[in-house]
Amino acid sequence: MSARATASRSASSPRWRVSQEQQGARFHRERDRRRLLTMARALVSAGLLVVLVLGVVASRVQLVRLSYRLDSLRSFRAEMEESRSRLRVELDTLRSLARIEGKARTELGMAPPAANQVQLAREFVPSGQGLSMGAKLTASAEPPVRPTSGVR
Repeated sequence: MSARATASRSASSPRWRVSQEQQGARFHRERDRRRLLTMARALVSAGLLVVLVLGVVASRVQLVRLSYRLDSLRSFRAEMEESRSRLRVELDTLRSLARIEGKARTELGMAPPAANQVQLAREFVPSGQGLSMGAKLTASAEPPVRPTSGVR
């Protein structure tokens, strides 16, 4: 059957007869503003909820990162304090006068000076009033003589 024959038959039958107004009204739908408003509110609420959840997750991730960083810094600090204490012990050992004297005697062959090997230099004072003017130039086991003249 052709399309014309079907259209004329449907228009002529009383059961299928629809007025032009009803036919136009059947395809025209009005928007339900309440439903649109409700959907918009639901979408905005869902968006805010997603943003809040993402914000909480991001803050937790940042907290975990900072926690790992803090742990690494604490372990680094402990290593540095241990290294510092080892270096202090080593420094005190190296500064020990007994060790220095022992090395000087054994490795360098040094010995304490004899009394006639030590000479003291005079203190230079332009006016000749220095404290060392009355002192001997060689070392001895006797206590030094204090000069009688001069500034005290």
